This record gives sequence, C-alpha cells and structure tokens, in this order.
Amino acid sequence: MSSTALAAPLRRTRVAAGVLWRFSRPHTAIGTALSVLGIFAIAAHDLGPLPAGRAAFHLFWTLVAALAVNVFIVGINQLSDVEIDRINKPRLPLAAGELSMRSGRAVVAAAAILPVVLAISQGWIELAAVLAALAIGWAYSCEPLRLKRYPAAAAASISLVRSLVVNLGVYLHFAGAFGGGTSVTGAVWALTLFVLPFSLAIAVLKDVPDAEGDSAFDVRTFTVRLGQRTALLLGMAALTVAYAGMAVLGPLLLDGVQPAVLIGAHAAALALVWWWALRVDPGDRDDFTAFYMRVWGLFFCEYLVVPAAVLLG
Repeated sequence: MSSTALAAPLRRTRVAAGVLWRFSRPHTAIGTALSVLGIFAIAAHDLGPLPAGRAAFHLFWTLVAALAVNVFIVGINQLSDVEIDRINKPRLPLAAGELSMRSGRAVVAAAAILPVVLAISQGWIELAAVLAALAIGWAYSCEPLRLKRYPAAAAASISLVRSLVVNLGVYLHFAGAFGGGTSVTGAVWALTLFVLPFSLAIAVLKDVPDAEGDSAFDVRTFTVRLGQRTALLLGMAALTVAYAGMAVLGPLLLDGVQPAVLIGAHAAALALVWWWALRVDPGDRDDFTAFYMRVWGLFFCEYLVVPAAVLLG
C-alpha cells in the first residue's frame, strides 16, 4: 500500500484520538493520573519495599480504572449539557458536533463498565470506590437529581470524589494489595484534608466563565447567584484555607516528613495564586479560563509536593 493510501486512515485516527482526548477533559484526566501516582508513591514508601512486578501490575490497572471513571464523569456531564456547552464551551466535541451523541454514549458506557469489571477482580475496596465515584458523577449531571443545579450539593459532589474517594480509596486499595491493612497514613489524611477545600474551590471557580449559559438554562451556580467576583473570592477563600492549613498544620501534625518542603511549597503556591487572582478579570471568559487552568496546575503540583516531603523525610 502506498504512503498516500496510508495517509488518510492515519489522519482519521489522529483526528479521532484528538476528539476523544478533548472529550476526556485533559486537565481532569491529568489530575486523576497524578493523584494515583502520588498516592502510590506514598504507599510504596510506607509499605515497601514492594515486589516490582506486583507493584507495576496494581499501579497500571488502578490508573486504568481511575481514568475510566474520570471519562465517565466528564463524559456524562457533556452528554447532559450539550445545549449549555454550545454557549459556555462550544469547542467541546459534542457541542461542536465533532462527536455524535451515539458515540458519546458508547464511550461513557464503556468507561462505566471497564472500571467495575476491573474492580471486581481487585477487591471490595476498589469496587466500593469505583461505584461511589460513578454514582456521584451520575447524580451530579443527570435527572432526577442533577445536583449541579444546587451550588452547595454540586461543590460537595466534586469535593467528595477528589478528596475522599480518590485519596482514601486508592491508598486503601494499595494498602490491601501489599499487606498494609486498612489503616491510612498521616500524609494521605493530610492530602485528603487539603484537597477537600481545594476541590471546593475548583467546583466554584469552574463556573465563573460559564455564567451566560448557566443563567440561560437556570443552573443556579454560585456565580449565577452571587456574581462572578464574589464567586472568585469564595474560591480564593477555600484555596487559602487549603494552603495555609497544610503549611501550618502539616509540619506540626505529620511525622516523618520534610517540614521545609511543606512550608515553602505551600506558602509559595498561596502567594502565587493570590498574585494571579488579583490580576484576573472574572468577566473575561478567556482570561478567567486561563487562570482556572493555572489553579489546576497547582493541584497537579500537590501530588508531587506531598510525596516529595514524605520521601525526603
């Protein structure tokens, strides 16, 4: 077959892969992957030395299950919000018409079935975490509950998945797989408590650029109810609680960690996010979206900082 004949199917494959990648909301997928990797690093330090083969096996399939759950949650949200997204996020594949509703439903169905099948073979802890995340993701987006209509319930849904289900569920899965029992190490509890207000901030800030579409479809987010600037300040208050709490209480309450890493990294991150916030225009969709993605970047960093403090301790 000639190179010309091969070019067209390769190009179609690249286009399809790009559409699926954007459908997965890459910033959430990267955050999920780094969460699993960071928790694994802490577990390996606490429970190690681990057999390399078994460790790689459990890490790989936990990543697959977690990413599939992530695709289900963001995918079912896009299926439920196509009309809103045509106003708020017109570049998303369903809203842009690059992915059909039928194909979107097929991807979401596969993303729900795969982690359940994997979890059944991995034990009850992972199965409970997977089912909880899937249920919360469904309740957030779908009728009759559609919790995203209620700002407190919507924020709590996102926070519960990111803080409790991911951190505690993944660590307990690794602990069970490597003979660590059901106790959770202090560093993971610290991460869980940090992510609780941080994910609340993400839940609030993500809606600031979406005020137009949410208002048109009567989705009463904090932004719609309180205004864009107040929602920004509410999100910043939650971020301040997260960073100040980890910088002050982390070194005092955690044994076996490097306090300079916790204090320095979290103080610097808090100063940086406030510097960004004071310069962002909540009414400028593109400007605020860029700010929001930088906040996600700081979320990524947390799963590097805390494991580093543990390993250097």
